[in-house]
This record gives sequence, structure tokens and C-alpha cells, in this order.
Amino acid sequence: MNEHCESCHIGMPLLSDHDIVDKLKSLSHWTHDAKKKLIEKTFDFKGYYQVMAFVNAVAWIAHQEKHHPDMTVSYSKVVVQYTTHEAGGVTKNDIICAKLIEALI
Repeated sequence: MNEHCESCHIGMPLLSDHDIVDKLKSLSHWTHDAKKKLIEKTFDFKGYYQVMAFVNAVAWIAHQEKHHPDMTVSYSKVVVQYTTHEAGGVTKNDIICAKLIEALI
């Protein structure tokens, strides 16, 4: 994938709800929570080792892109949530990172 995140900043353009839903069509099982102003997906794994390998891979992507998700980690599941805090909602950076995570699976 050739797209990379741009530097986050206050006033960064937000995606409209329509644009978010449209862009998520190409990403399996990602959802948009308009109330919380984020996109998210729950990933299921066989066990904790696979969960932690995935979390570390997501952390590497986040570090490379300088755009970090919120993650909830349990024994066999990881919930990944993206929003651009500086902009106050979902931006193209969130979609880019979701695409990069999908490339892992």
C-alpha cells in the first residue's frame, strides 16, 4: 500500500459520515460509530500468543505511521478503535491505518 498518514493537527479535515461508510465497504467488518466519532473492528484469535503477536504488529504500524489506535486486549480478542483526536473525529489517517491492519490478516 502506498498511502501513508499525514501529520495530525487541529483543523485536519474530517471525513463525512457518508465518506466513512463508503470507505469502510472495502474493509471487512470495520464499523463506524458516529456518536463516538470512531471506526472499530473486533479481531478474534485462537489464543493469547496470537493476540499479542497481532497487537505488536499493530503497534509497529502505529509507530511507522505516527497514528495510534486505542486497543482493548483480552485472551482471544482485540478491539481496535481509530479516531484522530486532534481533529475531533475520523480522518483519512484512520482509514489508512485500518487498511494497513487489514493487510496483516
